[in-house]
Amino acid sequence: MQERLQKIIARAGIASRRHAELLIASGQVRVNGRVVRELGTKADAAKDRIEAAGKVVESKEGRRVYIVLNKPPEVVSAMADPEGRKTLRNCLRGLPERVFPVGNLEYAASGLVFLTNDGELAAEMLKNWSDLEQVYHLKVKGMLTLADLERLGKEIGAKMHTVRQPDATRGRTANYWYEVRMRDSKKEELRRVLFKEKHPLEKLKRIGLGPLTVEGIPRGRYRLIEQKEAEKLRKLRKAGKETKKETRKEKGL
Repeated sequence: MQERLQKIIARAGIASRRHAELLIASGQVRVNGRVVRELGTKADAAKDRIEAAGKVVESKEGRRVYIVLNKPPEVVSAMADPEGRKTLRNCLRGLPERVFPVGNLEYAASGLVFLTNDGELAAEMLKNWSDLEQVYHLKVKGMLTLADLERLGKEIGAKMHTVRQPDATRGRTANYWYEVRMRDSKKEELRRVLFKEKHPLEKLKRIGLGPLTVEGIPRGRYRLIEQKEAEKLRKLRKAGKETKKETRKEKGL
């Protein structure tokens, strides 16, 4: 059956559909030995020899893998790094399937990264990334008051509140931790606002992504989740779209 190349590559677990499109555009995909650069090109995975980034695309369907990983800080949120820094691959030793991360978590940050070889789910998530609520624990310089949290939360469109301080029992708390619920697009705005308030962001940890949580997973380790749990990401995205439609109707838009 003829399908778009990016869909075939994503389903094989070599790259997300978006990354597959970049591979095609940059001339890193071959069909029967011929370099293909057109994004609309179709092929038959059962009949054609397809190579992407030097890897042969297998037509056989393997098992779908869904992973929640607790990324340590100073690890690149990718499977390879041209600068030779540690990557997610270092945390996935022994995993036979090829997987890739969905979305990005900055180098200095720690916490939840979702990985899979389900290209279709990954493509849907990336297309609608702004619909997924993300939960962060962040450490700032100094301390924010309850009034500060309410004011700053309204300013950036996020929910902010204090959490139990890890060093409180030892009397060492000088810089405080807070929990923030927001969309990913608000993260840089949050960083800017905190800097302006003279409470710059010192540490950042993502503890939740939609229905997924990093709770109970040691730093640098991961757990496999069932497909039905991963499918909640798709359902949540659809629910988010319906909520937006209802809001627009109420406003008469």
